[in-house]
Amino acid sequence: MHKLICIILLITFVSSSLPAQELNCKVDVNSDQIPGSDKRVFESMKTALFEFMNNRKWTNDIFKSEERIECNILINITARPETDRFDATIQIQARRPVYKSSYNSVLLNYEDKDLSFNYIESTPLDFSENTYIGNLTSVMGFYAYMILGLDYDSFSLNGGTPYFQKALSIVNNAQNSGEKGWKAFDGTKNRYWLVNNMVDASFVPLRECMYNYHRKGLDVMVDNKDAGRSVILESIESLKKVHDAKPLSFNLAVFFISKSDEIINIFSGGVSDEKAKMIVTLNDIDPTNSNKYQRILSAQ
Repeated sequence: MHKLICIILLITFVSSSLPAQELNCKVDVNSDQIPGSDKRVFESMKTALFEFMNNRKWTNDIFKSEERIECNILINITARPETDRFDATIQIQARRPVYKSSYNSVLLNYEDKDLSFNYIESTPLDFSENTYIGNLTSVMGFYAYMILGLDYDSFSLNGGTPYFQKALSIVNNAQNSGEKGWKAFDGTKNRYWLVNNMVDASFVPLRECMYNYHRKGLDVMVDNKDAGRSVILESIESLKKVHDAKPLSFNLAVFFISKSDEIINIFSGGVSDEKAKMIVTLNDIDPTNSNKYQRILSAQ
């Protein structure tokens, strides 16, 4: 019995000390819109996608288990035009922890409506960042690298560049796939623009904002709320440069979809001057949510 306990403790210690994968991704597949009682293919799809996101090594860095990036992916199946062909939307959410707190800040909250793919039950999911193999794994790989890029940008200045470049490579390889969402002329709000903007010089202030907002702002607020909030104000004000260069840009919209509620909560506790400055800036660069931001002024 004593030997058995020692073996169990040893296995537990070794497994807990092994480097973990980068993503802790919850995956769900909603097939409510598809008639029929046979849901096995969707359960198979869910399991395969969960393993694809969580068991693959996406970087060369070593992550501890508690350092894995928290994210959710919801694939909502909207049509099944053929037995192995599916139309869907995909919702991607990613979070990062705030230093010395139990709070997680949203990095990305985005719904991609251009997802169509082939899937055969129990078939392994093949993927290469250098070659287009299939749309489902290319889309999933693309968002894995986008999540990594945003997370790394939030911890180090421009730290996400290698992962945005990998996401860009996936986009380039998919140009001749015939699937939607990969090309510039597919629309102004798709995967092509999401990553191309992130590596565009006009969007440097947005990436600097990701670092300053999180690392110098949120991560400081537990120890010094006023100092952290001041940095966050400056980081949001710096986005005027992006707005002036690319008015109402897709990436700014995605940023504020993810951050608007958090910004309201942060500045609802600020002083009057900060609130006024924040409202003026937000009304200028994110007019879509201008009514929503009035909650900052009404908060006591």
